[in-house]
Amino acid sequence: MRVIEIRPVDPGEPWTRAVDRSEHARLAHAPAWHAAISRAYGHTPLYLAAIDGDDIVGVLPSFVVRRPLGGTVVTSMPFLDSGGPCAASPAIAAALVARLVAEARDRRARFVELRSSTRLPIDALPHESKVNMTLALDAPDVLWRRFDKTVRNQVRKAERSGLTVERGGAGDLAAFYDVFVERMRDLGSPVHAFAFLRHVVDAFGPDARVMLVRHGREMVGGLVAIAFRDRVVVPWATCRKEYFASCPNMLLYWRTIEAACADGFARFEFGRSTRDSGTWRFKKQWGAEEEPLFWYRLPLGAAREESDAQHGAGADVLVRMWQRLPVAITRQVGPHIRKYLIQ
Repeated sequence: MRVIEIRPVDPGEPWTRAVDRSEHARLAHAPAWHAAISRAYGHTPLYLAAIDGDDIVGVLPSFVVRRPLGGTVVTSMPFLDSGGPCAASPAIAAALVARLVAEARDRRARFVELRSSTRLPIDALPHESKVNMTLALDAPDVLWRRFDKTVRNQVRKAERSGLTVERGGAGDLAAFYDVFVERMRDLGSPVHAFAFLRHVVDAFGPDARVMLVRHGREMVGGLVAIAFRDRVVVPWATCRKEYFASCPNMLLYWRTIEAACADGFARFEFGRSTRDSGTWRFKKQWGAEEEPLFWYRLPLGAAREESDAQHGAGADVLVRMWQRLPVAITRQVGPHIRKYLIQ
C-alpha cells in the first residue's frame, strides 16, 4: 500500500492541475485566493496537499483567522460559499481534514470550519440551511424565452428607464465600491476593504470582471464576477436603493448572464442564500436551481459551539446601530470589522 504524504504547500502549478481534474473543485479552490486574502487582510494561509509520489491527489485550502474577540479559527474558506477538501477519494478527503484539525490544534484554534459543496466523510453533522443558486446557461434567446414573464418585464422596465450596463475592469472598481459601501451600510453590515476587492480582481486577472449599471453618467450599481472553469460566479453585487423602482439589478444580472453565454460558460452562479429568504427568491425567479452546501464546524478542545441563535438579539441591535452611522464612518471602520467576519 502506497503512503500518501499530507503537508502544507504554497499553491502553484501542481495545485492547479489537481483542482482542474476534480469534479468537486469550486471557486474557493482557485490558487488566486492565497494571495488575495493574505495580502488584503493579513490572514495566514494554511494550504494542505495530499501527495502521492510526484502527484498531488488532493488539496484543502484554508486560512488561520486570529480574531481579537472570539479567538483563533481555521476556516475553509473565509468570505466564500464553499471550500473544504478537493480530493481523489473520500479517504484522502478525510485524511486532509484530519491533518487540518491537527494543524488547527497546534495553533490553539477554537474550531475548524469547513464549507463544502459535498457531504464530507467525517464524524460530524453539517448545517444545510444554505444553498448555492446556479443557472444552467444556453443561447441568450433560449434563456430569455425560458424566463418568467415578470423577469422579462422588469428587464425591459430598466431599459425603458434609461439604464445601461457596461463591462468594465479593475479601473472601474472604485466606482462600484462607492455604491457598495453605501448599500452595505443600509443593510447594517460592515463592508469589505477596497483593498480586498482590488486584490481579488488583480489576483484573478482576466478571469475577473466588473459590470456597471448607469443612468446616463450616474453610477447606479454593479457587480464583481469571477470566471472559474465552466462557471461565472458573482460574489458581490449592489445597486443604489433610490433606483430600485427602475429594476437596475434585473438589467445588471441579465447583461452579465448574456455575456457569460457569449463567452461559452455552462453555468451562472448567483451565490449562496438561505432557503426561502428574499435573496433566494430573487435568484429562483431566474430559474436558478439549488446546489447543496454542507457547512461543518468542528469545535476543538473545550471550545463551545457558536451559533447565530446565541447572538441573534444582540446582532439585531448592532445592525440597527450600524444603519444609523454616516457612510463615511462605515467606509473607514467597516473593513477593520469585516476582516474578522468570515462568513
